[in-house]
Order: sequence, then structure tokens, then C-alpha cells
Amino acid sequence: MFSRDIIEELNKWAERKNRKPLVLRGARQVGKTTAVKIFSKEFDQYIYLNLEKNEEREIFDREYSFNDLLTTLFIYSEKKRKGGKTLIFIDEIQNSSKAITLLRYFYEEAEDLYVIAAGSLLESILDRKVSFPVGRVEFMAVRPFSFCEFLNANNSQLAEALKQPTVPDFLHDQFDAWFKKYTTIGGMPEVVKEYVENDKDVTALDIVYNSLITSYTDDIEKYAGSQAQIPYIRHVITNIFREGGKKITFEKFGNSGYRSREMREAFRVVERTMLIHLVHPCTSTNLPMSPVIKKKPRLHILDTGLINYSLQIMGSLVFDKNINEAHRGIIAEHIVGQELLASTSSIMNKLYFWTREKAESSAEIDYILPYKGNIIPIEVKAGAIGKLRSLLRFMDEAPHSLAVRVYQGEYLVQQAKTLKGKEFTLLNLPFYMVHRIERELNKLM
Repeated sequence: MFSRDIIEELNKWAERKNRKPLVLRGARQVGKTTAVKIFSKEFDQYIYLNLEKNEEREIFDREYSFNDLLTTLFIYSEKKRKGGKTLIFIDEIQNSSKAITLLRYFYEEAEDLYVIAAGSLLESILDRKVSFPVGRVEFMAVRPFSFCEFLNANNSQLAEALKQPTVPDFLHDQFDAWFKKYTTIGGMPEVVKEYVENDKDVTALDIVYNSLITSYTDDIEKYAGSQAQIPYIRHVITNIFREGGKKITFEKFGNSGYRSREMREAFRVVERTMLIHLVHPCTSTNLPMSPVIKKKPRLHILDTGLINYSLQIMGSLVFDKNINEAHRGIIAEHIVGQELLASTSSIMNKLYFWTREKAESSAEIDYILPYKGNIIPIEVKAGAIGKLRSLLRFMDEAPHSLAVRVYQGEYLVQQAKTLKGKEFTLLNLPFYMVHRIERELNKLM
């Protein structure tokens, strides 16, 4: 089991005085259960309940008082109610609406217990079958391995160097090489585990990728709210990995004959599972970031490795020197989005890109980041400043003077001018430093 950054967030949750039962949210196979198992080492007692098992689900579904529930739970687990600091993990909680409702009583009547819930299909039932007790639980997102986690699993000394206040320039080539490997295989925990244990052999990963994609496809009937939705959802999941990183239209998506209405609803269902994110454009250079839903969204997939495997481009990525050249630059943009999402455990963290409001304009910024009351543009592109024309247009309209370019070069801060002569600061950030983008911006403010 590899250490995950989420463990630090779980420790912060456990230390809060006003702690509420915690619900971990994330797609299947991102390591929610494993993370809690690692975290459980901090406790005197650990009670693990899997509500896919009838006898454990019945503990919650019976009609008795909450105190009797606790008594039954501890007797069943062969633990003592006063046996020390106790963590209770309720896995696959989506199988019992009663268990979800009872989470509020752990908050109101059992503050001494530490309670975490999760479920591999939890996202698919939200807003459809049950709802969590408002104000009585809190949420935390679990995502695939970030680059820092991937590096730590492969080279802990380099990972420590990447955490330093100033990243050593002389290690640039090593960081860059490892990031290219991360971009190639992605951050799904089972993939990373297989990669580490098989001496970094990419060819040994096919069976893992295939198993992951098959498991998502096999769950279609569980995602669907009705039988009528099944063919649409199946079509979405069958095609999303090859379309990852691209702008999409719902009408006839994936060379189908399906109408926009059915496809849009199917995408909404799949997005709730956190297998995908629809990255919508914004047209303003000022906060708030208001997505323009009528414009085409960009399709972000849970993990870049799944895209590479589906497109069969992993081999070329291994040998390509420049990440920006892979799949017309789509892979570089996608892995940056993956790192931006992984930078926080907040379930509110979303991705947006920027485009000019004029329909005939082609100006577009890959990502925009809310930062200290401003919207910071993030362009994923190599080349001279003069070639970053969309970035220059954005900065002409922006009320601030700070922009970011992510590329394969070394860390560099430059003073630049827009086409209209406005001066601004350009932070040139290597791919491997995207996770600390706000930390680097703080140095320039």
C-alpha cells in the first residue's frame, strides 16, 4: 500500500473539534477503501463494515434505537464501546438508504466515534434515490494518484526534493523524465502498483487497464435510473476514453444517431459517477466564473492513462521527447487538468477554460484559476511568448497582470507585454510543478 496525500487530509478532519461523519466521494478504483485502511493505523480500534454483505447491511436496516444500533455494531465487530479511539468505516453505503440517514445520529449522539462512509457506486444514487443529512456530514474527494504521489511510489528521494520551498533546478531533467512516465501511464492506483512491482514495465499494464474499463462498463445498469437509459450510458462509456480531452457535442456523440437530449442526460449520469468532468467555457476575465453551458464543453476523463490506453498511443508516448506533441497537444492539456483537480480534496473543485465571447473568435485559454479575487489564465503550450496569442488577448482584458504558462521547460519568471503594450508577469511552470501553482503564484504577489 502506497502512502496517499489524502491521509494528511483525513488527519486534519480527525483533529477538528466540530468533526462530522465524513463521506468520501470518487470514482470506482481510485483507492478510497485502501486510503481508509492506511488511515486506520492511527486508531486503537478499527471497525470495517461492507454493506454489500447482507448481515452487515441488516445491522443498519433493523428497526431499533440508535443506542441499540451502536451496541449491535460493537458486539458484531467484537470491539468494546469504550475500547479507545475508534474509527468506523461504512463501505458500499449506497446499499442502505437507512445507513445514510443514520449518519446524522453519529454526529448528534456519538461525537467520540470517528465515522467515514464511502461507496463504489455512491455517486450514481445521489439526487436519485437518497440524500445525505444536510449539515450533518462533510465530503472529501478522492482522485487518482497525483504526480507527487506517483513519484513518491517510485522515487521517494526525488519526491522529497519536489516538496522543498524552491525546487532544485539541477533536478529538472529527472523530474521531467518521471512526469513523462506519469503522463503515459496515469495515476490509477492499481496501475501504479503494477508498474512499480513489475520493474517499470509498461507492457505489463494492459490487463489492468482492460479490467478497469471493463468494470466501468459492467456497472452501466447500476448507474442508470431506468432501463431506457442503459443504451445511452453504454454508448457514452464505450466512447469517452477515446474522446477524452476533446470538445464534444451531445448530438450524435461518438458517431451515433442519438439526439442531444438523450446524450446530455446520459453524460449527466456518468459525470455524477466522477468518471468524467464536463469542462465548460467562461467568457469573462473577472470573477465570478460563470460557465456558458450553450458552448461546447471539453471532455475530461478520470485518468489520462485510460485515454492513452484506449487510443493505443502509450508506446509513442514512451519515446516522444515532448509531451506537447502527443495527440495534437491534447494529452498535455489533459494531464494538467488532472493535476489541477488533484491539488485539493474539495468536491467543489472544478475545471473551466476561457474563450472569447465573440462566436467568430478562436482565442482560447486551456484553464482558468480563481486566485485572490482574480482569474489567472493557464496556457499549456511551448514556444515564444509572442506565439501565445490567446494568452496575450486575455491579459489585455484582465484587470491584473499575472499569467501562467505550463510547458516542458525549466521554471522561469518573465516580464512580458501584450499586443496592446500592457506589461504583465508570466510564470513559466514545468509540468511537474503544476500541483504547487498557487504556492508559486504567492511568491509573485
